[in-house]
Amino acid sequence: MVRQVNIPTAEWFLGSAKRLVSEFVGRRQLEGAALCSVVPGCTPLVHRTVEILWQLPCMELTPKTLRLIGLDYPRPGTIGPDRLANAVAARCLLGAPSVVVDFGTAVTFDVVDRAGNYAGGIIAPGLSAMTDYLHEKTALLPRIKMREINSAIGKSTEQAMLVGAVHGYRGLIRELILELKRELKARKLPVIATGGYAELIAAKMPEITSVNPLLTLEGLHLVWKAHHGGDAERSLYSQPAEPVRNTAKRPQNH
Repeated sequence: MVRQVNIPTAEWFLGSAKRLVSEFVGRRQLEGAALCSVVPGCTPLVHRTVEILWQLPCMELTPKTLRLIGLDYPRPGTIGPDRLANAVAARCLLGAPSVVVDFGTAVTFDVVDRAGNYAGGIIAPGLSAMTDYLHEKTALLPRIKMREINSAIGKSTEQAMLVGAVHGYRGLIRELILELKRELKARKLPVIATGGYAELIAAKMPEITSVNPLLTLEGLHLVWKAHHGGDAERSLYSQPAEPVRNTAKRPQNH
């Protein structure tokens, strides 16, 4: 991973994303392009932009194009493609079984079982969703900015909310990881965190073994490589299905 940029989804519908993407890539030569999308109306716009700018097809990650992990899920078409990308990255970086916790608007857990299959997951309210709800539904509770809070006793309304949010959220994550370990019968379970609040929540949670803010992009890249290079696919599949030492390194953002 060498560069990353965030472009609001609305820019695709407004027509300005093409310019922003072109400026981001600059004069670099592209080998290919890949996407995973949870906004169906935006997906064809991305395909068309890549074709116009670079005359390249854009590989779209779906259950049908998935590589490097299997699927043990009754309706694969209902899985968010970003969650599949996360699971691929976890399988290749941590082995199997392993778990991804993605701290977004919702917090999602994605589980790779001992056989190396995407086995399902957990969805819970996101950290901001909970605190924003408290602000919007009560007259006196403020909107708060998330940060570490060392005390378990809040000395102000804001501190009290931070304790409930940060410490309480760690309790939620810890208990769900414990339940997953029991169900997977895994004494040690590698857990990788990604998403907006990953570093904050993981800071005091030894249950989370690593943090990778760009995990979804890493998984998407691995699937693209598997489609376009047989040697890469074989080497990734050769990793053991038992847990392996975490070799994930935090990517540099340039």
